[in-house]
Amino acid sequence: MKDKVFTPRSMGRMAMCVALISVGGYIAFPTPFSPVMVTATTLALGITALILPPKQTAVAILAWILLGAAGVPVFSGGQGGIGKLLGPSGGFFPGFFVGYTCVSYLKGKSYDWKRYLLVLLAVAFPATYILGIAYMMLTLHVELWQAMTMAMFSFIPGDIIKAVAAAFLGVRLNKVL
Repeated sequence: MKDKVFTPRSMGRMAMCVALISVGGYIAFPTPFSPVMVTATTLALGITALILPPKQTAVAILAWILLGAAGVPVFSGGQGGIGKLLGPSGGFFPGFFVGYTCVSYLKGKSYDWKRYLLVLLAVAFPATYILGIAYMMLTLHVELWQAMTMAMFSFIPGDIIKAVAAAFLGVRLNKVL
C-alpha cells in the first residue's frame, strides 16, 4: 500500500512538523557579522525530513514558508512577511525546501543514524548554503568570499551539532512514530 500524502494521520504529522519548524525560529539569536540569525530551524527541518516521507516533507516546508510569507511570525526571531523572503537571507528558504526534501528522498528505509547524519551533512547543508549565499551576493552586492563569511563559515560548527542532534532524534522518533 502506497503512503498517502493527505490522510488525517499524515496531515497531523505535517502540522506537528510545521509547528516544530516555526518554534525553531523563535530559538534564535543575532550575529554581529551577518544578517543571518543562528536558529534551531535547521534542527527542526532535519527532524522533519527524517520522520516524514518526501512529499509530506515538501508540503510541510512549503506550508511553513507560505505561513511566513503571509505575515505569520514563524521565521527567525519571530519575523514574518514577504520582506523576509526578499531580504538578504531569502535564498535560504528555497535552499531549505530543496535540501531537506532531498534528504527525505535519500534517507533510506532503515533508521540508520550514520546515514541520516551523512545525508544531512552532504545534501541539506550544501543546498541551503549554495542558494543562501548566491541570493545574499545578489541582494547585498558582495563578492563570494564575503557572502560565505557572513552566511556560512561561522555557522558550520553549529550546523554540524544540529545535524547530529537531528539524526539522533530522527532515529528515536521514527521508532516511536
